[in-house]
Amino acid sequence: QVQLVESGGGLVQTGDSLRLSCAASGRTFSSYATGWFRQAPGKEREFVAAISSGGGSTAYVDSVKGRFTISRDNAKKTLYLQMNSLKPADTAVYYCAAAVRIGLGSSWYKYGREYDYWGQGTQVTVSS
Repeated sequence: QVQLVESGGGLVQTGDSLRLSCAASGRTFSSYATGWFRQAPGKEREFVAAISSGGGSTAYVDSVKGRFTISRDNAKKTLYLQMNSLKPADTAVYYCAAAVRIGLGSSWYKYGREYDYWGQGTQVTVSS
């Protein structure tokens, strides 16, 4: 069992940066691949980024490549999302998620249904 708690959201201006954190409980965080999703008002939940259990592999949706960086510190049981050059289109509730998987093969990480645990979300608002 893993519990996830996001933090770090807020209201920023276009071009600013934010770092989201996702603190995990449980003893086996290092056994889970993890990801970030977001959901804007009136839109479906969208995959943002994923990282393998050991941190060696990452994946991003095209719209954030070059601006966002996903990372994890297994010793601290924490997942991060560094978001730079933020745009109004990035405004959403951001969720972290964990899956009982190790690698990122076959693009399973793009699909929310493949994750086993979810956080409660943190709001990111980017003003123009």
